[in-house]
Amino acid sequence: MRASGARAGRKAAATSYDFKAAEARWQAEWERRGAFAATRDPGRPKYYVLEMFPYPSGRIHMGHVRNYTMGDLVARYKRARGFNVLHPMGWDAFGMPAENAAMEKGVHPARWTYDNIDVMRRQLKMMGLSIDWSREIATCHPEYYRHEQKMFLDFLEAGLVYRREAWVNWDPVDGTVLANEQVIDGRGWRSGAPVEKRLLSQWFFRITECSQELLDALDDLDRWPEKVRLMQANWIGRSEGLRVAFEFDNAPPGTGPLEVYTTRHDTLFGASFCAVSPEHPLVETLAPKDEGLREFVAECRRIGTSEAAIEQAEKLGYDTALRVRHPFVEGRTLPVYVANFILMEYGTGAIFGCPAHDQRDLDFARKYGLEVLPVVVPEDADGFEIDDVAYVGPGRLANSDFLDGLDVEAAKTEMVARVEAADVGRREVNFRLRDWGVSRQRYWGCPIPVVHCGECGVVPVPASDLPVTLPDDVSFDAPGNPLDRHTAWKEVDCPRCGRAARRETDTFDTFVDSSWYFARFCSPRADAPTARAEADYWLPVDQYIGGIEHAILHLLYSRFFMRAMRKTAHADLDEPFAGLFTQGMIRHETYRAESGEWLEPADVERGEDGALRQTETGRPVAAGRSEKMSKSKKNVIDPEDIIKTYGADTARWFMLSDSPPARDLDWTEAGVAGAWRFVNRLWRLVATHAESLPVPGTAPSGGAEDPLRRAAHAAIAGVTGDLESFHFNRAVARIHELVNTISDDGPAADRAVLREALESVALLIGPMMPHLAEELWSMLGRRTAVAETPWPEADARLLVEDSVRIAVQVRGKFRGTVELARDADQKAAEERALSLPTVVAAIGGSEIRKVVYVPNRVINVIH
Repeated sequence: MRASGARAGRKAAATSYDFKAAEARWQAEWERRGAFAATRDPGRPKYYVLEMFPYPSGRIHMGHVRNYTMGDLVARYKRARGFNVLHPMGWDAFGMPAENAAMEKGVHPARWTYDNIDVMRRQLKMMGLSIDWSREIATCHPEYYRHEQKMFLDFLEAGLVYRREAWVNWDPVDGTVLANEQVIDGRGWRSGAPVEKRLLSQWFFRITECSQELLDALDDLDRWPEKVRLMQANWIGRSEGLRVAFEFDNAPPGTGPLEVYTTRHDTLFGASFCAVSPEHPLVETLAPKDEGLREFVAECRRIGTSEAAIEQAEKLGYDTALRVRHPFVEGRTLPVYVANFILMEYGTGAIFGCPAHDQRDLDFARKYGLEVLPVVVPEDADGFEIDDVAYVGPGRLANSDFLDGLDVEAAKTEMVARVEAADVGRREVNFRLRDWGVSRQRYWGCPIPVVHCGECGVVPVPASDLPVTLPDDVSFDAPGNPLDRHTAWKEVDCPRCGRAARRETDTFDTFVDSSWYFARFCSPRADAPTARAEADYWLPVDQYIGGIEHAILHLLYSRFFMRAMRKTAHADLDEPFAGLFTQGMIRHETYRAESGEWLEPADVERGEDGALRQTETGRPVAAGRSEKMSKSKKNVIDPEDIIKTYGADTARWFMLSDSPPARDLDWTEAGVAGAWRFVNRLWRLVATHAESLPVPGTAPSGGAEDPLRRAAHAAIAGVTGDLESFHFNRAVARIHELVNTISDDGPAADRAVLREALESVALLIGPMMPHLAEELWSMLGRRTAVAETPWPEADARLLVEDSVRIAVQVRGKFRGTVELARDADQKAAEERALSLPTVVAAIGGSEIRKVVYVPNRVINVIH
């Protein structure tokens, strides 16, 4: 701790703020005090703050700086408000990048990962984050994934896990299964190789058993962004429809009816074809005797399984020569196609096509010359026809027999009744959500703890034998999963019968690792996945912070995992995250050399003439638009360079001040330089007045009549409200206003009032610029730490304004503002308004007919 605030003030006056010394000093002091260690205390209200943990890619980036600055602000603020705060950090450490590094650089994935963790931990500590580092975890550490394996076995016993063959996206270069979201334009997200479909035995979590529950519970997540809840609801995709059976007219012997699921049963009379998925059982029956069909299916499998890839592909079909009978039109049959845009995983894997009212069906019908019959027509339509755009709007049924004249909803209701009465179908609720396939064919992941025995089948590894650890001596000199080639590791005795067996060589999808880490933070050294007393106290996470890109899968899987943990007695709640905030991205201007090559900002300088040039060559540089920082366009700024140049507090202040936290932020050198100027200005302000202030604790003598006291308490109230509502940039603006007021009033202010105002600033910036806050607090003679000091409370008596600023209009058009005493009378208001030069000019000597005055709000002059 500093020994003398006065001596510190004299030193500061002679020099600028030495952020390097201050930040190192206070980080060491917080660690010495154990200021951020969290312990369960049932007698205190808890608050669990968590930012989505990072992948240890090598270095932190500006997105990390913004994310963790926001989380740290919340943690420090809540701690100051008296909460028992848990704010931990860990590493989402499994995944393909480590294996790619092993192949490219010849370094073991574990070494690459742990070296990166060391670098990123050091960088994060430079930011001065109020993290309980004693709880640090890494998902690649056996002491973490041992418990993940135990929960998998518990889920398996509870019926939440199963194994089956499934069509998957296969990356032939990385040699692994890809989730649909990892397929970009039909190619693997990392390798860029064209993705194929393969039928593989996969492990699945039964997330679909929770479909309705996961959907309904979104209504109670009132501290989540509405857009995220909507995205999750759409992903779960509940639909109420009808399953209809179409009898075959000429199917092979033993073939049952073709069952179709539809949500547009009102358009059944407009059906002109049926289509099935390439994976439909009917295709399996027909393909052995139809070479053309086999070739078509092979072509479909080259598209991949993602909905995006299928939707973007040209709509293609193969005519099976089979026909089905329309259930309500005597003598009418429909051709049956195999189509590349039908998903086996949705509904029944078969559809009826109504081209007039579905764009996808219309494109298909035009390609193959099929009938297009409108059956829903707009009100008062005359001679309605379909050209190249399907009609999906409201209207009345036409060309539809017993449905004619009904609106769409009434037609659906009537069709359900007719179908069920005719015993050719039934109403059905369907979900877009599919069970979660968690098998990945790679080395650097959590081993799935089962063995395969020829006698016993799939046998769980006994809990006493966990963890099943990865072998260290693996080779990456050939494509595919190294575990498949590691005989010594793979070949084991069956735990049940003792015969020769083999380990499961698939590892878990890394989404499994990140679906429960928040629970492990509650008791990271426990000898079970969770210590229930700790989990029951700390969970749920009160404030979760991360990018919108994780709005669906990570959050949805975590919500499922929490329910599974409750079912297996590892936790006692369903929802892991009570509050969610999604921050915007960091953007930067892009630069290109004459050759078209992207340039880093560090390689570009702006001349006195404003022109951009390459720093080394002086050649012209073209500036592009501001875009998300990315390595591909080289518009990245190294956070460590910024911290070393300006200090962590400056970087934090700029991250919070430039734009609302939910919006994208444009990083500019001018912006961070402005933040640095404010840091120094605040330092000098305290240094200038520190020696003239009364001793700490001196009560201000001024009351509500003192404008500086009112300004300080108004700032306390305003900043408090802004932090509670995540309006961080507004809070920054209020602090700027208070500092301006202090700068203007300081020399003449009552010294005790000035101390109160300066101390208020130090405490208000505490969550945002914690090192500077501690330094100012010490300079002001305080012996405690800001990190351990309660949040300031605004005195309500000082929040009543004696004056108000109101708008002045001339014939309803704004012409300026005037400051009046609160509740001023009509005469005083008129005199002040009519004296404004802009009002005088607008009236132009005309006769004033009347003045409308709404006290404390507006004056409108009518001439």
